[in-house]
Amino acid sequence: MAVKMICSDLDGTLLPYGQSAISGEICEEIRELAGRGILFCPASGRQYTSLRKLFAPVAEHCVFLCENGGIVFQEGKAIAKTPMPRDLAEAIAWDMWNNSDGRGEVMLSGENMSYLMERGIGMHHRIHEIGNNHTVITDPAQIPEEIIKVSVYLPDGVGAYADRFVPKWKQANAAVAGPYWIDTTLANKGIGVQSLCDALGFSPAEVMAFGDNYNDVAMLDLVGHPYIMETAAAELRGRYADHTPRPEETIRRLLQSL
Repeated sequence: MAVKMICSDLDGTLLPYGQSAISGEICEEIRELAGRGILFCPASGRQYTSLRKLFAPVAEHCVFLCENGGIVFQEGKAIAKTPMPRDLAEAIAWDMWNNSDGRGEVMLSGENMSYLMERGIGMHHRIHEIGNNHTVITDPAQIPEEIIKVSVYLPDGVGAYADRFVPKWKQANAAVAGPYWIDTTLANKGIGVQSLCDALGFSPAEVMAFGDNYNDVAMLDLVGHPYIMETAAAELRGRYADHTPRPEETIRRLLQSL
């Protein structure tokens, strides 16, 4: 099996829900992969600063796919970015704010800053907890840079809102991104992986990827070695032949085969 990069979603995949630190096991595997010339790529909706902190012990061996593919980093530098048209980003933000029954909080993402339209019902605490650079705004027009992603945080769960926002904003790749988030961006994790492959000089066929949710589909469909988590929705488990309970187990088998 020719693999030059391994990409993994975090929440629900490499990080079980409720867990806030990566395991020593995966850190050791990332070092071993680097020794075999294989890059590791956290592929997440999170911000670069948050991902860099999370993978601090092994960050020098990683490239980072951030904001669901909206921006990718190598050696601390953004090497590709897909901003949203300003009018579209602001329209989505106001729609999510005004039409979430007072139960949605909105986050707009710049290159390395999160802009929070918050109601005091959980998002600010969550963003602080995961370590994002962040600031509070009251209007998207206050954002002084390009907008890469717009998300809504729904502390009561996405169930009552997915049908409200996902079909309406298909033009912005709206997707459920976990139990409490719906994300929009003109990029997706597939675009992010392709950008990394173009920059680093190898084919998506030489990439292994792990995911558990609908915002991972573009990445899993692109790569040569896709794995879906056994905990994923039945529809997603049926889409991919290879399932895993833990990415670490699959990576260990790969290392043993080299």
